Amino acid sequence: MNQDNRKNAHQEIDHIFKELLPAHGMAERPAQVALSHRMLDAMLDGSIALCDAGTGIGKTYAYLVAGTVFLRCRAAAGLPFHPLLISTSSIALQNAVLNEYLPFLSAVLMAGQLMDHPLRAVVRKGKSHYVCDERLRRRLGAVDLGRKSPRAREALLSLRDHLDLDMAEHLSGYDRERVHVPQVCDCGQESCRYLCFMEVCASARYQVQICNHNLLLADAIHRSVGRRPLLPEHSALIADESHKLPEAARQMFGVTLTAGDLRSLIHGLRGERYLLAAETLAETAGPLLRELSRPWDGERPFSHFAGLLKRPRKTLELIQRQIGALVSPSTRRQLEQIIDKAALFLRSQPDVICYAAEDDRGGTMLCATVSDLTEQFRQTLWRQRTPMILTSGTMAVGRDFRRFKEDTGLLTDSRVRESVAPSPFAYSENCLLYLPRLPPCQDSGRYYEELSKEIASLLDAAHGHALVLFTSYAAMSAVKERLRDQGMLYPLFTLGRNAVHTTGQFKSTPGSVLLATGAAWEGFDFPGDCVSLLVIPRLPFPMPDALKEKERERYPDLHSFLRAVVVPEMQIKLKQGFGRAIRTETDTCVVAILDERAAHGRRYFRDILTALPEMPVTNSIQEVERFIRAVKPDSYFQEGAA
Repeated sequence: MNQDNRKNAHQEIDHIFKELLPAHGMAERPAQVALSHRMLDAMLDGSIALCDAGTGIGKTYAYLVAGTVFLRCRAAAGLPFHPLLISTSSIALQNAVLNEYLPFLSAVLMAGQLMDHPLRAVVRKGKSHYVCDERLRRRLGAVDLGRKSPRAREALLSLRDHLDLDMAEHLSGYDRERVHVPQVCDCGQESCRYLCFMEVCASARYQVQICNHNLLLADAIHRSVGRRPLLPEHSALIADESHKLPEAARQMFGVTLTAGDLRSLIHGLRGERYLLAAETLAETAGPLLRELSRPWDGERPFSHFAGLLKRPRKTLELIQRQIGALVSPSTRRQLEQIIDKAALFLRSQPDVICYAAEDDRGGTMLCATVSDLTEQFRQTLWRQRTPMILTSGTMAVGRDFRRFKEDTGLLTDSRVRESVAPSPFAYSENCLLYLPRLPPCQDSGRYYEELSKEIASLLDAAHGHALVLFTSYAAMSAVKERLRDQGMLYPLFTLGRNAVHTTGQFKSTPGSVLLATGAAWEGFDFPGDCVSLLVIPRLPFPMPDALKEKERERYPDLHSFLRAVVVPEMQIKLKQGFGRAIRTETDTCVVAILDERAAHGRRYFRDILTALPEMPVTNSIQEVERFIRAVKPDSYFQEGAA
């Protein structure tokens, strides 16, 4: 790319952020403009840019503008067209990019005469998310629709008009397994909607293609072993929510077993009238299914689940011997896959680590992965010479990316650039950090009584409007019980499996209190006065598990391991939780950390201050109340308490 093209590209970024976007109601943010320039430079230079962007920077528009200008720059230089690839970890962000960010940016650029047609984007998924027309035709011919529930029947019939299985919300797992595109799609029909869709995706129709981290890594694996790529050649990769890449890699380079996998097999056996096999498997797998369906708390070791897997494994092997050759190909494939997974989980191998983790439904899944992912990252994703932007709000601790780079194999990659864009929010004015002078003592037999009393005092000082983030379900249940026994004045909600319903109730009940754990540490937004008090009873240190034990072996002593791995992971998780407090530039909030190890002068006091934005610190409940009285309107104090 010559210097004139580079100069013109940077001038376009300034024009878009300083003139076009403000003309459509979007305020100019200098930090956002600077971030977009850095991202463009990385694309032009073929670098891997690690961009930690604080809340309120506007990183999504920063990378969309940089990526759009990069495409224009490539076209001006006469380079062949390749789309931008955007990878995220959440469906919510994918939908927001597709339906909100890109349409608005397109309208702005067209009004500014930088483009004469909208930016087109498409969300890409794996084969199992799409309908196979031939398999759907066979399924509709074989099923008795009258025996289905109305919602399941309508979901199945709707697939005649929808290619994406995820649009059929009430489609049964059994139907889904029998109508999705198989691994080898060879129907050869010119009218096949899936093949037509893939053909369009491979054309120049879409300037932006959006996928999740799992599909991104699956595509990288395919390329590394010479198999047909799953995604098109792209001019640049933008990986948002990049802090989720290591966990996605652990799944992609390993195997997982969920309650849904077992239930789908049981349902399939029933559907094919192998009722004895289905009932026997349901009975022997029952204890394991109940444990996997419980909310993941990180406290039950993998060995607990492995013990419950032994009986269903014997049943699975018996079913395979007796009817494995008689069941349908799809059921046979499910059966073989689960048997192979069970064997892996119950067999000790030095280079494989087995552990339990949270699944996408809030329950528990069993996982097995290689002990060191860094070489897999290097041989798949990083070996590609495409420019890459890896961005998130929680990749760095302060300005230190070392933990993320160690996890992803980027520690010695010469293409890596680093940048931190701190949040522009006025935390020093809008936020107060409370660390009690005498925090509840974990070793005390009255710990939960003392903790609940401290939380109740904070709730009174802040007049409710609180989110309490726990590190375990057991602690959350213990505090919930005691707060209710104390006759708390504020409406109390607990975040369980129906998260969307509960958070909706919480947001619509002013002054209420939400007790939460798990995904709530980073998965939910609570702007406005809804969360004016964020309470963190315990510092979110990672739970000891097989992964941590294996990593511990690489360090000479426990102290080195704690400082290099455990503390940085805690700091990143703490940043994620803190992000629930201040979501807009006008939000005001007290953040209370009640862990005795975080108190002034204690072991992790300085680590806490390093992880969080600079703000006033107090150990006085009275100061908490004064702060809330100073920053909240009178109407705030009329909400919540009975």
